[in-house]
Amino acid sequence: MRRQQTRVLAGAFALVAVAGLSACGDEGSSGGSSGDGGQVELTIGTFTEFGYEDLLTEYERLNPNVKITHHKTGEGGPYHEQLLTKLAANSGLEDVVAIEEGHFPDIADKPQLFNDLADIGPKDAKPDRWLDWKYKAGTAKDGTWIGYGTDIGPLAMCYRKDLFEAAGLPSDPEAVKPLFESWDSYFAAGDKYVKATKKAWFDSNSQIFNAMQNQLDEGYLNEDDELAIESNQDIRENWDQVTAAGKRGQTAGLVAFSPEWNTGFKQGAFATKTCPSWMLGVVKEQAGPANAGKWAVTDAFPGGGGNWGGSFLAVPKQSQHPKEAAELAAWLTAPEQQIKAFQKTGNFPSQVEALSSPELLESTNDYFGDVKTGELFAAMAEKVGEPQYKGAGDGQIQENATSPALQAVEQGKSADEGWQQAVDAAKKIVG
Repeated sequence: MRRQQTRVLAGAFALVAVAGLSACGDEGSSGGSSGDGGQVELTIGTFTEFGYEDLLTEYERLNPNVKITHHKTGEGGPYHEQLLTKLAANSGLEDVVAIEEGHFPDIADKPQLFNDLADIGPKDAKPDRWLDWKYKAGTAKDGTWIGYGTDIGPLAMCYRKDLFEAAGLPSDPEAVKPLFESWDSYFAAGDKYVKATKKAWFDSNSQIFNAMQNQLDEGYLNEDDELAIESNQDIRENWDQVTAAGKRGQTAGLVAFSPEWNTGFKQGAFATKTCPSWMLGVVKEQAGPANAGKWAVTDAFPGGGGNWGGSFLAVPKQSQHPKEAAELAAWLTAPEQQIKAFQKTGNFPSQVEALSSPELLESTNDYFGDVKTGELFAAMAEKVGEPQYKGAGDGQIQENATSPALQAVEQGKSADEGWQQAVDAAKKIVG
């Protein structure tokens, strides 16, 4: 799960008060209407932190005929396992369900089980509310609009200024941009860093490889849902480039979100980190007060940009109140509410209007030197290209095939042996 372990920490990213935006429908809302004026009871299922508690109370105030029950699960993994089980049983699902982007391919493979939001949603909830790539990422291959986009995780690069300086590398956020212009320049800088310090440049092979993989036009599966890990030469080239850099000493070999990885932030075990917007909260939490001001973030990323994280709100066919459920989902993902969720948890907005709001653009982060993080990540969100097609099993390949194989290479396997391990595991998943 690309983000399930990190939402709890994301709140540290929202460091300014976001004030004054009026809620959608403050002058009265058509949301939640039952058609006969009676009470409507809706349920919504989410995991970790979406920042919806206060918003759901506000929605009930704006719509007195609506009563909402919120089912919140602590971890994304168990939540999505239960979601798939309930879909298969055609029973027990909430009226509105959250779906994390890493699990979305397994959901999008079953569009017949969801309402098409283009048909049941409010007329003002049009696709152009969202960044184009976020809207497209919430649709199934047959065109069904399954999910309204919630947050996103546009990628930038975080780095340790003091470690760069010790290695003779530039440390100013503008001066380091050429180092992060491409993957070639990134790994070349890594070689200089390792030579000067004898320390690792990045945290793990898999964290870098996953970012490179998500930038490709075609991923692990093609649009015919055929396994493409062997036929797509770009995947193998990325594999070779990452594992070669790791063999030259650039990887710290730390599994993301493990205790050792957490400690690595405090100990300066690596000098750079692929940083979606929510990662700033993770860095601050794990690196701690002693490293305040040592970490920096710049609006540059090898290959141009990318996204890691974010979710969608969908309305299953099981819902007894699909129209009212869609109205609630549309309201929760409207610009005003996305800004409020950002204020509460740091979840970065995906709505175009929210991304241009002064409240977001003027937000700063003192841990990273008072950089305007809202403005920075809004700019990086615009750099994300067309969403890569991800067929059912894509996330499982990343978690259970390529990532373990890359770790095996860090532990001594050759790049070729690791590649074969990844291919064999991917075939079992898809087969």
